[in-house]
Amino acid sequence: MGRTRDTSKIFTSLQNIDVSSSLDSRIFINSASPSTPQNGQIWVDTTTASAPILTVRGSSAWRRPSLGRFSASGGAITTYGLYTYHTFTSTGQFIANGTKDIEVLLVAGGGGGGYYWGAGGGAGGVQFLSISNLSAAAYSITVGAGGANYPGGNGGYGTNGGNSIFDVYTQAVGGGGGAGGNASGSGPGNNGGSGGGGGGNGASRPGGSGTSGQGFSGGSGGSGVSGGGAGGGAAGNGANGGTSPVNAGAGTSSYSIWGLATNTGELVNGTYFYGGGGAGYPGGSGGNGGGADYATNNAVANTGGGGAADAISGGAGSGIVILRYLT
Repeated sequence: MGRTRDTSKIFTSLQNIDVSSSLDSRIFINSASPSTPQNGQIWVDTTTASAPILTVRGSSAWRRPSLGRFSASGGAITTYGLYTYHTFTSTGQFIANGTKDIEVLLVAGGGGGGYYWGAGGGAGGVQFLSISNLSAAAYSITVGAGGANYPGGNGGYGTNGGNSIFDVYTQAVGGGGGAGGNASGSGPGNNGGSGGGGGGNGASRPGGSGTSGQGFSGGSGGSGVSGGGAGGGAAGNGANGGTSPVNAGAGTSSYSIWGLATNTGELVNGTYFYGGGGAGYPGGSGGNGGGADYATNNAVANTGGGGAADAISGGAGSGIVILRYLT
């Protein structure tokens, strides 16, 4: 018969080791977290002695590692560096087969542009969310459609963009439609994730408001014979209308949203910005981030860019939803 080894004394001894004074202080055993946490540390929470909780410090947050290999499906799946990305350019489902910390980037559809000395549409709202220990389940993803430009005529509005939604957790608000420019029938720009521009050509209406934390206001329309305001962007207000070109509000860099310091090229669509507003009449540039320049037919798809004024076809850019987690 083989010998039976009593391991109880070994575990008793391990409980009495102050590991924080060894292994370069990388392992910390205590009921409270380290007062000066550092990435790469391991913290064992002994509050419940019968089932201690192990967490690892990474990306300046405590993360509980999954027991077993995590997997998920849904969207277009890519990996870059430490992360796996799930990119949704249309409505679908994210299916998590285990528990995981995830980050979510939502961009709503942009608002369409107005017509007849009209105003640019506002960009779709941009929202960021971090979820600890997302449970194993199927989660619905809604990607907002871009709003339509007004198709010609006297003083018509562009329509608002659609919201982008991550299940019950959060949503990014669609961009506000730009107003038309007829003085007798125009009005203020629509509110949205970013606001649409206000009507011009004697109307001088205010721009729509953006949603707090998601986007900025549209520009107001010019007085006298002048154009509508430009749409607001995720990173700035749209310019007020006038007789010179009217530039839209700028988009925001996806890298700053993800906390990355440099343009490393891991995201999609060949663009590194989201949520630019649409240009107002007469002339001007759409905000970097997919917003349409004056009289172009379409903003860039899957950026939430706003539609341009007086573009009688096309419309604003659709939204996008991207989830990522440590691989």
